Amino acid sequence: MTTENDRPPPRCLVTGATGYLGGRLVPELLAAGHSVRCLARSPDKLRDHPWAGQAEVVRGDVTDEASVRAAMEGMDVAYYLVHALGSGRGFEETDRRAARIFGEQARASGIRRIVYLGGLTPSGVPEHALSPHLRSRAEVGRVLLASGVPTAVLRAAVIIGSGSASFEMLRYLTERLPAMVTPSWVRVRIQPIAVRDVLRLLVGCARLPDDVNRAFDIGGPDVVTYEHMMRRYAAVAGLPKRVIVPVPLLTPRLSSLWVGLVTPVPGALARPLVESLKYEVVCAERDIVRYVPEPPEGPVSLDRAIRLALRRVQDADVSTRWSSASTPHAPSDPLPTDPDWAGGSLYTDHRERTVAASPQALWRVVEAIGGENGWYSSPLAWSLRGWLDKLVGGVGLRRGRRDATRLRIGDSLDFWRVEEIEPGRLLRLRAEMRLPGLAWLEMAVDRDQRGRTVYRQRAMFHPHGLVGHAYWWGVSPFHAAVFGGMARNIAVAAESAVPEPARTP
Repeated sequence: MTTENDRPPPRCLVTGATGYLGGRLVPELLAAGHSVRCLARSPDKLRDHPWAGQAEVVRGDVTDEASVRAAMEGMDVAYYLVHALGSGRGFEETDRRAARIFGEQARASGIRRIVYLGGLTPSGVPEHALSPHLRSRAEVGRVLLASGVPTAVLRAAVIIGSGSASFEMLRYLTERLPAMVTPSWVRVRIQPIAVRDVLRLLVGCARLPDDVNRAFDIGGPDVVTYEHMMRRYAAVAGLPKRVIVPVPLLTPRLSSLWVGLVTPVPGALARPLVESLKYEVVCAERDIVRYVPEPPEGPVSLDRAIRLALRRVQDADVSTRWSSASTPHAPSDPLPTDPDWAGGSLYTDHRERTVAASPQALWRVVEAIGGENGWYSSPLAWSLRGWLDKLVGGVGLRRGRRDATRLRIGDSLDFWRVEEIEPGRLLRLRAEMRLPGLAWLEMAVDRDQRGRTVYRQRAMFHPHGLVGHAYWWGVSPFHAAVFGGMARNIAVAAESAVPEPARTP
């Protein structure tokens, strides 16, 4: 008789591979011996991942039946790690429709199992009283469970890991505010879980018995309050003891605005995170261990999860971040390099400088731009633009970088996103701040006819309507200081860089 473990490794379809968890799940599945196919709206975003050559990537969208059906062909297990949060007021309907399409196509394609990561909902609270975010996550789970395909719904509360939105929120609140007045939800109990335990369980669910079709609560060994989590973070990070004074007056909306101002997490993402903390979210059962046993050392404790996440941040070894997923409504089309560009006006600001340094030295400066290194001109102007973006609900300037020196397609970079990178030659960034149009910033390293290193910089703006035209002409007087200073200072930084020692053949 054939048992589950006698079967060949499952062939797995992963949706959401450009996001935080999906991008970490793929290498874990590959390491477990599974073959992996990724469904992505923009396959190029996965081009530079270390595992890109080992996984198949196909273009598609979970709201498109044909692309989902084609992606599922020949697969055994389908991971559903996407959601439409932040895509507008109709995100619940979008989530519902996408889940229905996914379930229907999985059944028609002969998928053996669906695995979905949802949110842990509070017991005893009517669903209509939940936040739209939690309500939608719960509904997606129900739709998939009713699809006719055996489904495992993993329900987690706060996920602690380097780069996760929950961890970034915890980290920046604790580090930047030695004394804080906090909303009353900081004293509500929650059960956080380390990202490595989430990944272990997601991988383990690929081999669940065929008769398992249910939801599982998943959490770490510690049940704490958010206040306790902040205190534990401070202790693990070696910070002085924090003064925390809860008050009942801060609503979730005010709390999310406060989180958005203090942390790199924008208010649009902070609000569902905050709303999910209003109620006690503690695991009601631990049945998952019957199917996916715990490791010999047990699940990761809160202190160890914080320590591991901090080590990754300090070692610049963060493989994915909460900002890995594209910002909803961020401009992506049309590109300024499209041969069939038909977008009307395209304003440009060109800068070019000869640099007394090697192309390699110049490229190191270009690729390390942003984050802690800044933008090489008018720090006050860049900071002000970031604050203004935050105030109107944008992502702001403080998302920083995933890695201090290396970039890859799809990386968020402050309020930009890497749209194209040709190592040693070209970096193109697409703006994700709130603008009345589409904007790009392009930096190129080249040589002229005399063999000298040349730095070329191009800012592009495609205005939307009269407001967009007015915006460009309104800010153009500052371009000489901002973009001109940027080109000049990048050249100076490359010229003053310490040369690399000669390498022995």
